Amino acid sequence: MSYRAGIIGTGGIAGMGILGMHDSEAIGSEKIRASHAGGYDATSDIDLVAVADIDEEKLETFGEAWDIPTECQYLGHEAMLDAEDLDVVSVCTPSFLHHDHVVDAARSDAAPDVIWSEKPIASSVTDAEAMIEVCDETGTELVVNHSFRFTDKLRKLHDLVQGEDLLGEVHSVSTQFRMELLRNSTHLLDTFVYLLDARAERVSGYVSGENEAVDSLDADRDVDDSAGGGFALLDDGTFATVDCTIPRDESSMTLQFIGSEGKLYMNNDDGEWRYWRLEDGEHIEEPLPGIEGAWTWDDDYRGAFANAARHVQSLLDGEAENASTGREALRSLEIIVGFYVSHYTGSQVDVPLDRPLRDIEITSW
Repeated sequence: MSYRAGIIGTGGIAGMGILGMHDSEAIGSEKIRASHAGGYDATSDIDLVAVADIDEEKLETFGEAWDIPTECQYLGHEAMLDAEDLDVVSVCTPSFLHHDHVVDAARSDAAPDVIWSEKPIASSVTDAEAMIEVCDETGTELVVNHSFRFTDKLRKLHDLVQGEDLLGEVHSVSTQFRMELLRNSTHLLDTFVYLLDARAERVSGYVSGENEAVDSLDADRDVDDSAGGGFALLDDGTFATVDCTIPRDESSMTLQFIGSEGKLYMNNDDGEWRYWRLEDGEHIEEPLPGIEGAWTWDDDYRGAFANAARHVQSLLDGEAENASTGREALRSLEIIVGFYVSHYTGSQVDVPLDRPLRDIEITSW
Protein backbone atom coordinates (compact mmCIF):
# COMPACT_ATOMS: atom_id res chain seq x y z
CA MET A 1 0.00 0.00 0.00
CA SER A 2 1.23 3.49 -0.83
CA TYR A 3 0.85 6.33 1.69
CA ARG A 4 0.75 10.09 1.07
CA ALA A 5 2.92 12.50 3.08
CA GLY A 6 2.97 16.28 3.38
CA ILE A 7 5.51 18.55 5.07
CA ILE A 8 4.83 21.84 6.87
CA GLY A 9 7.96 24.01 6.80
CA THR A 10 10.81 23.95 4.28
CA GLY A 11 13.80 24.54 6.55
CA GLY A 12 16.93 22.48 6.94
CA ILE A 13 15.43 19.60 8.85
CA ALA A 14 12.62 19.29 6.30
CA GLY A 15 15.11 18.48 3.58
CA MET A 16 17.37 21.41 2.70
CA GLY A 17 20.32 21.07 5.12
CA ILE A 18 21.60 22.65 8.31
CA LEU A 19 24.57 24.97 8.88
CA GLY A 20 27.23 23.22 10.91
CA MET A 21 26.17 19.75 9.76
CA HIS A 22 26.15 19.82 5.96
CA ASP A 23 28.28 21.22 3.16
CA SER A 24 27.42 24.91 2.88
CA GLU A 25 27.22 24.68 -0.92
CA ALA A 26 24.61 21.92 -0.67
CA ILE A 27 22.35 23.73 1.79
CA GLY A 28 19.22 25.03 0.11
CA SER A 29 20.18 23.65 -3.29
CA GLU A 30 20.00 19.85 -3.17
CA LYS A 31 18.42 16.90 -1.40
CA ILE A 32 19.72 16.26 2.13
CA ARG A 33 19.11 12.69 3.22
CA ALA A 34 19.25 13.40 6.98
CA SER A 35 15.81 15.03 6.86
CA HIS A 36 12.08 14.32 6.82
CA ALA A 37 11.96 14.38 3.02
CA GLY A 38 15.04 12.17 2.89
CA GLY A 39 13.39 9.76 5.31
CA TYR A 40 10.28 9.46 3.17
CA ASP A 41 12.44 8.98 0.11
CA ALA A 42 14.11 6.00 1.81
CA THR A 43 10.83 4.18 2.48
CA SER A 44 9.16 1.75 0.12
CA ASP A 45 5.58 2.93 0.55
CA ILE A 46 5.48 6.62 1.56
CA ASP A 47 5.39 9.25 -1.17
CA LEU A 48 6.03 12.91 -0.40
CA VAL A 49 3.25 14.60 -2.38
CA ALA A 50 2.86 18.10 -0.88
CA VAL A 51 4.68 20.83 1.02
CA ALA A 52 3.65 24.10 2.68
CA ASP A 53 5.48 27.21 3.85
CA ILE A 54 4.76 30.91 4.26
CA ASP A 55 7.92 31.87 2.32
CA GLU A 56 7.21 31.53 -1.39
CA GLU A 57 10.87 31.54 -2.42
CA LYS A 58 11.82 28.77 0.02
CA LEU A 59 8.72 26.83 -1.01
CA GLU A 60 9.75 26.92 -4.67
CA THR A 61 13.33 25.94 -3.85
CA PHE A 62 12.20 22.98 -1.78
CA GLY A 63 9.67 21.90 -4.39
CA GLU A 64 12.30 21.96 -7.11
CA ALA A 65 14.83 20.03 -5.02
CA TRP A 66 12.36 17.33 -4.01
CA ASP A 67 10.31 17.14 -7.22
CA ILE A 68 7.05 18.44 -5.74
CA PRO A 69 4.70 19.71 -8.49
CA THR A 70 3.94 23.42 -8.39
CA GLU A 71 0.24 22.79 -7.73
CA CYS A 72 1.20 20.79 -4.62
CA GLN A 73 3.35 23.59 -3.19
CA TYR A 74 1.07 25.49 -0.78
CA LEU A 75 1.54 28.97 0.60
CA GLY A 76 0.49 28.35 4.20
CA HIS A 77 -0.22 25.06 5.95
CA GLU A 78 -3.98 25.61 6.03
CA ALA A 79 -4.17 25.51 2.23
CA MET A 80 -2.34 22.17 2.12
CA LEU A 81 -4.43 20.62 4.89
CA ASP A 82 -7.65 21.77 3.16
CA ALA A 83 -6.69 20.47 -0.27
CA GLU A 84 -4.81 17.24 0.37
CA ASP A 85 -5.78 13.80 1.69
CA LEU A 86 -2.69 12.83 3.71
CA ASP A 87 -1.70 9.77 5.72
CA VAL A 88 1.19 11.48 7.49
CA VAL A 89 2.13 15.11 8.05
CA SER A 90 5.61 16.27 9.06
CA VAL A 91 5.88 19.42 11.18
CA CYS A 92 9.29 20.97 10.50
CA THR A 93 8.68 24.52 11.71
CA PRO A 94 10.25 26.42 14.64
CA SER A 95 9.38 24.98 18.05
CA PHE A 96 7.04 27.84 19.03
CA LEU A 97 4.85 26.91 16.03
CA HIS A 98 4.64 23.16 16.69
CA HIS A 99 1.47 23.45 18.77
CA ASP A 100 -0.56 25.26 16.12
CA HIS A 101 0.65 23.11 13.25
CA VAL A 102 0.18 19.77 15.05
CA VAL A 103 -3.29 20.71 16.35
CA ASP A 104 -4.37 22.08 12.95
CA ALA A 105 -3.13 18.95 11.18
CA ALA A 106 -4.82 16.58 13.63
CA ARG A 107 -8.18 18.36 13.27
CA SER A 108 -7.96 18.99 9.52
CA ASP A 109 -9.76 17.46 6.56
CA ALA A 110 -6.40 15.99 5.54
CA ALA A 111 -7.01 13.57 8.44
CA PRO A 112 -3.49 12.16 8.85
CA ASP A 113 -3.11 8.97 10.88
CA VAL A 114 0.41 10.01 11.94
CA ILE A 115 2.00 13.40 12.65
CA TRP A 116 5.80 13.31 12.66
CA SER A 117 6.86 16.48 14.51
CA GLU A 118 10.31 17.86 15.04
CA LYS A 119 11.79 18.12 18.52
CA PRO A 120 11.40 19.70 21.00
CA ILE A 121 7.72 18.89 21.23
CA ALA A 122 6.77 22.50 22.03
CA SER A 123 7.88 25.73 23.72
CA SER A 124 5.66 25.29 26.79
CA VAL A 125 4.28 22.39 28.76
CA THR A 126 0.72 23.67 28.20
CA ASP A 127 1.19 23.57 24.43
CA ALA A 128 2.70 20.08 24.59
CA GLU A 129 -0.15 18.75 26.72
CA ALA A 130 -2.71 20.27 24.33
CA MET A 131 -1.00 18.62 21.35
CA ILE A 132 -1.09 15.25 23.10
CA GLU A 133 -4.74 15.68 24.09
CA VAL A 134 -5.90 16.66 20.59
CA CYS A 135 -4.02 13.76 18.99
CA ASP A 136 -5.61 11.40 21.52
CA GLU A 137 -9.06 12.80 20.69
CA THR A 138 -8.58 12.45 16.93
CA GLY A 139 -6.85 9.06 17.07
CA THR A 140 -3.66 10.51 15.57
CA GLU A 141 -0.26 9.05 16.42
CA LEU A 142 2.09 11.89 17.45
CA VAL A 143 5.69 10.89 16.78
CA VAL A 144 8.28 13.37 18.08
CA ASN A 145 11.57 13.30 16.22
CA HIS A 146 14.01 12.71 19.04
CA SER A 147 16.07 11.08 16.34
CA PHE A 148 18.50 9.17 18.58
CA ARG A 149 15.61 6.84 19.45
CA PHE A 150 15.52 5.71 15.85
CA THR A 151 19.12 4.48 15.78
CA ASP A 152 19.86 0.79 16.15
CA LYS A 153 22.63 1.25 18.73
CA LEU A 154 20.55 3.32 21.15
CA ARG A 155 17.58 0.95 20.86
CA LYS A 156 19.87 -1.99 21.62
CA LEU A 157 21.39 -0.12 24.57
CA HIS A 158 17.88 0.62 25.87
CA ASP A 159 17.11 -3.10 25.76
CA LEU A 160 20.32 -3.88 27.66
CA VAL A 161 19.60 -1.30 30.38
CA GLN A 162 15.90 -2.07 30.74
CA GLY A 163 15.60 -5.72 29.75
CA GLU A 164 18.93 -7.22 30.75
CA ASP A 165 19.72 -5.04 33.78
CA LEU A 166 23.08 -3.96 32.36
CA LEU A 167 23.65 -1.33 35.07
CA GLY A 168 21.45 -2.63 37.87
CA GLU A 169 19.92 0.18 39.94
CA VAL A 170 21.15 3.43 38.38
CA HIS A 171 22.26 5.92 41.03
CA SER A 172 23.49 8.87 38.98
CA VAL A 173 23.89 10.27 35.47
CA SER A 174 26.22 13.12 34.55
CA THR A 175 25.85 14.74 31.12
CA GLN A 176 27.35 17.47 28.95
CA PHE A 177 26.47 18.98 25.59
CA ARG A 178 26.84 22.20 23.66
CA MET A 179 24.95 25.44 24.28
CA GLU A 180 21.20 25.98 24.05
CA LEU A 181 19.00 24.06 26.44
CA LEU A 182 15.90 23.68 24.29
CA ARG A 183 17.38 23.29 20.82
CA ASN A 184 20.19 20.90 21.84
CA SER A 185 19.59 19.67 25.37
CA THR A 186 16.30 18.06 24.39
CA HIS A 187 18.38 15.36 22.61
CA LEU A 188 20.60 14.88 25.65
CA LEU A 189 17.73 14.76 28.14
CA ASP A 190 15.59 12.49 25.99
CA THR A 191 18.51 10.06 25.68
CA PHE A 192 18.82 9.44 29.40
CA VAL A 193 15.12 9.51 30.26
CA TYR A 194 14.62 7.02 27.40
CA LEU A 195 17.39 4.69 28.61
CA LEU A 196 16.11 4.88 32.20
CA ASP A 197 12.38 5.09 31.36
CA ALA A 198 12.14 7.78 34.04
CA ARG A 199 10.61 11.21 34.64
CA ALA A 200 11.88 14.13 36.72
CA GLU A 201 10.35 14.76 40.13
CA ARG A 202 12.44 17.77 41.21
CA VAL A 203 14.60 20.19 39.23
CA SER A 204 17.10 22.92 40.03
CA GLY A 205 18.60 24.98 37.23
CA TYR A 206 20.90 27.70 35.96
CA VAL A 207 20.52 29.76 32.77
CA SER A 208 23.48 31.80 31.51
CA GLY A 209 21.71 33.83 28.82
CA GLU A 210 24.43 32.97 26.28
CA ASN A 211 23.39 31.62 22.90
CA GLU A 212 26.20 30.71 20.55
CA ALA A 213 23.81 29.82 17.73
CA VAL A 214 23.11 33.50 17.09
CA ASP A 215 26.54 33.71 15.45
CA SER A 216 27.51 30.15 14.50
CA LEU A 217 24.17 29.27 12.88
CA ASP A 218 23.32 32.70 11.45
CA ALA A 219 20.15 32.91 13.57
CA ASP A 220 17.93 35.77 12.50
CA ARG A 221 16.43 36.72 15.87
CA ASP A 222 17.03 36.65 19.63
CA VAL A 223 15.32 33.91 21.64
CA ASP A 224 15.06 32.79 25.26
CA ASP A 225 16.89 29.54 24.55
CA SER A 226 20.39 29.70 25.98
CA ALA A 227 23.21 27.85 27.65
CA GLY A 228 22.54 26.43 31.10
CA GLY A 229 21.99 23.30 33.11
CA GLY A 230 21.27 22.00 36.57
CA PHE A 231 20.18 18.81 38.25
CA ALA A 232 17.10 16.65 38.10
CA LEU A 233 16.01 14.07 40.65
CA LEU A 234 14.19 11.37 38.70
CA ASP A 235 11.24 9.28 39.85
CA ASP A 236 13.39 6.13 39.92
CA GLY A 237 15.77 7.77 42.41
CA THR A 238 18.48 8.62 39.86
CA PHE A 239 20.31 11.92 40.37
CA ALA A 240 21.09 13.53 37.00
CA THR A 241 23.29 16.54 36.27
CA VAL A 242 23.13 18.48 33.01
CA ASP A 243 25.79 20.89 31.71
CA CYS A 244 24.90 22.59 28.42
CA THR A 245 27.22 25.59 28.76
CA ILE A 246 30.00 24.43 26.46
CA PRO A 247 30.75 26.17 23.12
CA ARG A 248 30.27 24.09 19.97
CA ASP A 249 33.92 23.74 18.99
CA GLU A 250 34.86 22.48 22.45
CA SER A 251 31.89 20.28 23.26
CA SER A 252 31.19 16.57 23.12
CA MET A 253 27.85 14.96 23.82
CA THR A 254 28.73 12.83 26.84
CA LEU A 255 26.72 10.78 29.33
CA GLN A 256 28.04 8.72 32.22
CA PHE A 257 25.79 6.31 34.14
CA ILE A 258 26.74 4.82 37.51
CA GLY A 259 24.73 1.81 38.67
CA SER A 260 24.81 -0.96 41.25
CA GLU A 261 25.98 -3.50 38.65
CA GLY A 262 28.22 -1.40 36.42
CA LYS A 263 28.99 1.92 34.78
CA LEU A 264 28.63 3.25 31.25
CA TYR A 265 30.40 6.09 29.43
CA MET A 266 29.01 7.46 26.16
CA ASN A 267 30.64 10.10 23.96
CA ASN A 268 28.56 10.55 20.84
CA ASP A 269 30.81 13.18 19.26
CA ASP A 270 34.06 11.26 19.57
CA GLY A 271 32.39 7.90 18.91
CA GLU A 272 33.37 6.20 22.17
CA TRP A 273 31.12 3.97 24.29
CA ARG A 274 32.69 2.09 27.20
CA TYR A 275 31.20 -0.28 29.77
CA TRP A 276 32.50 -1.64 33.06
CA ARG A 277 30.85 -4.49 34.97
CA LEU A 278 31.04 -4.25 38.76
CA GLU A 279 32.30 -7.45 40.35
CA ASP A 280 33.37 -7.79 44.02
CA GLY A 281 33.83 -4.03 44.32
CA GLU A 282 35.98 -3.76 41.19
CA HIS A 283 34.98 -2.32 37.82
CA ILE A 284 35.99 -4.63 34.96
CA GLU A 285 35.82 -3.21 31.44
CA GLU A 286 34.18 -5.37 28.79
CA PRO A 287 32.40 -4.87 25.44
CA LEU A 288 28.74 -3.92 25.35
CA PRO A 289 26.84 -7.08 24.42
CA GLY A 290 25.56 -7.03 20.85
CA ILE A 291 26.82 -3.51 20.05
CA GLU A 292 29.77 -3.01 17.73
CA GLY A 293 31.39 0.38 17.94
CA ALA A 294 29.84 3.56 19.30
CA TRP A 295 27.10 5.91 18.18
CA THR A 296 28.36 8.60 15.76
CA TRP A 297 26.79 11.57 14.04
CA ASP A 298 28.13 10.58 10.63
CA ASP A 299 26.72 7.05 10.64
CA ASP A 300 23.89 6.76 13.14
CA TYR A 301 22.34 10.25 13.07
CA ARG A 302 22.29 10.39 9.28
CA GLY A 303 20.46 7.07 9.17
CA ALA A 304 17.99 8.01 11.88
CA PHE A 305 15.58 9.80 9.55
CA ALA A 306 15.21 6.84 7.23
CA ASN A 307 14.66 4.63 10.29
CA ALA A 308 12.07 7.07 11.68
CA ALA A 309 10.20 7.23 8.37
CA ARG A 310 10.16 3.43 8.17
CA HIS A 311 8.79 3.43 11.73
CA VAL A 312 6.04 5.83 10.57
CA GLN A 313 5.29 3.39 7.76
CA SER A 314 5.03 0.55 10.31
CA LEU A 315 2.60 2.64 12.37
CA LEU A 316 0.50 3.26 9.27
CA ASP A 317 0.56 -0.48 8.55
CA GLY A 318 -0.59 -1.16 12.13
CA GLU A 319 2.52 -3.22 12.80
CA ALA A 320 4.28 -1.19 15.51
CA GLU A 321 3.83 0.79 18.71
CA ASN A 322 4.90 4.44 18.77
CA ALA A 323 8.59 4.55 19.74
CA SER A 324 8.70 8.30 20.49
CA THR A 325 5.38 9.53 21.84
CA GLY A 326 4.35 13.03 22.81
CA ARG A 327 4.11 11.99 26.45
CA GLU A 328 7.69 10.75 26.41
CA ALA A 329 8.87 13.94 24.66
CA LEU A 330 7.18 15.97 27.40
CA ARG A 331 9.66 14.58 29.95
CA SER A 332 12.64 16.50 28.54
CA LEU A 333 10.60 19.71 28.09
CA GLU A 334 9.49 19.60 31.75
CA ILE A 335 13.12 19.52 32.88
CA ILE A 336 14.15 22.42 30.64
CA VAL A 337 11.22 24.63 31.69
CA GLY A 338 11.99 23.62 35.28
CA PHE A 339 15.57 24.88 34.86
CA TYR A 340 14.27 28.29 33.75
CA VAL A 341 11.71 28.55 36.55
CA SER A 342 14.33 27.52 39.11
CA HIS A 343 16.88 30.02 37.82
CA TYR A 344 14.51 32.98 37.90
CA THR A 345 12.89 32.12 41.23
CA GLY A 346 16.00 30.87 43.05
CA SER A 347 14.21 27.70 44.12
CA GLN A 348 13.88 24.03 43.37
CA VAL A 349 10.89 23.12 41.21
CA ASP A 350 8.60 20.11 41.52
CA VAL A 351 7.49 18.12 38.44
CA PRO A 352 4.78 17.90 37.16
CA LEU A 353 4.75 21.69 37.06
CA ASP A 354 1.85 23.51 38.69
CA ARG A 355 -0.68 24.95 36.25
CA PRO A 356 0.61 28.55 35.95
CA LEU A 357 4.16 27.29 35.33
CA ARG A 358 2.96 25.06 32.49
CA ASP A 359 2.20 28.21 30.51
CA ILE A 360 5.79 29.51 30.56
CA GLU A 361 7.12 29.66 27.00
CA ILE A 362 10.82 29.26 26.16
CA THR A 363 11.30 30.66 22.67
CA SER A 364 13.73 28.99 20.27
CA TRP A 365 14.02 28.20 16.56
